[in-house]
Amino acid sequence: MRIGVPDGMAVDESPWLTGGAVYTQIAERLRARVVAGRYPAGGSLPSEAELCAELRVARNTLRRGLAILEQEGVIVTVPSKGRMVPGPQADTAYRYQVIASELRAQIETGVLAAGAVLPSEKELRQRYEAARDTVRRALDLLEREGLVVVEHGRGRFVRG
Repeated sequence: MRIGVPDGMAVDESPWLTGGAVYTQIAERLRARVVAGRYPAGGSLPSEAELCAELRVARNTLRRGLAILEQEGVIVTVPSKGRMVPGPQADTAYRYQVIASELRAQIETGVLAAGAVLPSEKELRQRYEAARDTVRRALDLLEREGLVVVEHGRGRFVRG
């Protein structure tokens, strides 16, 4: 261990960020970690609190650096999961998007033909083990896309 450098930190990574535009230095440092595989594809970054403590910066400064990486597509923010490096294992879709995607695929492949009734909210809730609002959001998305029509009192149907 080099004096002044915490264990696990590369020798070329100074624990201090100095000078102007510290947030760009944060972005550069974190980008280098992603490229080096320290934060692998599909994996999560440490929490904001952990990164602030490690980099010795304010949360707002850290967020500005993370925003750069997000604009570049190096990381994505997933509610309830934090910031992640996109990759094949990264589950970045919301649950309602997954449900809508699967129903959309069934419509496009003809499994659910034009005029066919969609499964009820109750059936979809059980199938996907999802909350009522999650299922409704998925169905609303398909309705806004014009794939599904609602006939009040009868159900939801694939648009013909």
